[in-house]
This record gives sequence, structure tokens and C-alpha cells, in this order.
Amino acid sequence: MNQVKYNNIKLSVIIPVYNELSTLEELVVHVQNAPGPEKEIILIDDFSTDGTRELIKEKIEPKVAKVIYQQKNFGKGFALKTGFAAATGDIVLVQDADLEYDPKQYPELIEPIISDKADVVYGSRFMGGGPHRVVYFWHYLGNRMLTLLSNMFTNLNLTDMETCYKIFRREIIQSIDIKEKRFGVEPEMTAKIAKKKIRIYEMGITYYGRTYSEGKKIGWKDGMKAIWCIVRYNLFD
Repeated sequence: MNQVKYNNIKLSVIIPVYNELSTLEELVVHVQNAPGPEKEIILIDDFSTDGTRELIKEKIEPKVAKVIYQQKNFGKGFALKTGFAAATGDIVLVQDADLEYDPKQYPELIEPIISDKADVVYGSRFMGGGPHRVVYFWHYLGNRMLTLLSNMFTNLNLTDMETCYKIFRREIIQSIDIKEKRFGVEPEMTAKIAKKKIRIYEMGITYYGRTYSEGKKIGWKDGMKAIWCIVRYNLFD
């Protein structure tokens, strides 16, 4: 993409962090070096206890735009809500603090918004020809089933509702009142976006999934909560 397209555009990268000592510093470097427009990097440390908070204070805080330290472990949803409120960029992108998602893909992910084709873009792990690490069948099946259930309520045809890579025009995500504090935030955001009748795009991404021994956090209980959130935020909220 021609750099001219990025004139006067700022990308807010929201990074919720919880116990990511082994990956965070490298991830921030990847985000800083990613192609694309000017970046406003916002870290929300969700009361890490493994030394991540100390790492941020000592090495990372001077290199990013904002760091928000939560006073207790609230969860990913609350961290995202906090980060979205602090964002000042034209476009807001969610980036997990691990190394599962590649910031080099920012230009293609934000292109539909910059070219005024989309208001929201989801980066799908289940479409496209990029490399994907082969990990857990049941985790994959669970994601597909949750996406199918979500689509049945929203009437969208997404392939990956649970993806980390969600990109928004800032005014859209800041207009959504997020209530879920933990991983239920993914179906909640999807339900509330669908109700706005805005332009939603989906693009294939590469995915370097982690195992649980490598730090993966989401489990079957989060899947059960996601089912409740799909029903709640589509029918009752």
C-alpha cells in the first residue's frame, strides 16, 4: 500500500496483557516495526503477577503511547473497554499480547476501512491461504460451533467470531457499551456490532497458535460462557 494513503491517519493498537512475560517485549517490537500508519500503542496490564508488570515499567512503558495498570485482575473484556476509551486514533485494532497474530498484516486488515469499504474488519483464522499452526481439534471445533451459533442470531456469515483481530472505526467501538469483563466480550461485541447495521468485512490471516503449556488461557468454561453471551446480547440486551 502506498504510504500516501496513510497521511493524517492514526492507528490505535490496543494490547490487553496478563502474564505475558515471555512474549510481550518481542510483541511490542513487532507492533512498532509493523508497516502502516502512525501507531498509538496502548497497553492495559490486567494485574499481571509473573513479572510482566515490572517488565513494562522498566523497559516498555517509555516506548509506547500509554500504559494502563489495572488494580486487580478484571479480565480481557474490561481491559479492552479501558483501552477503547483511551484510544485517540482514527482506526482501533485489538492485538493480543502473545505471538499468535502477526502485526505485519496490519496494512491488509485496515485497507477496507481506509478505502471506505468497511466500518469493521475481522481477521479470520479459518479462511485464506496463510500459514496456520496445527494445534487442537476440539478447540477449533468449539470456535466453529460458537461462530455458527453467533451467526444464527446475528444473521452474519462470519467464519471466526472469536478472533483477536477485530478492527474498528474509533467512533463505532467507542459507541458500544461493553459489559463483559472476561472472554465473553467477543460474542458481545459481535452482537452489538451486528445490530448497528454497519459494513463488516472479514479477511484471512496467518495464525501461530499456542498450546496450553505455552500459555494459552481460554478453556471450555469460557466456551460455555460464550454461549450464554450470544443468547443474552442478541435477544435480551
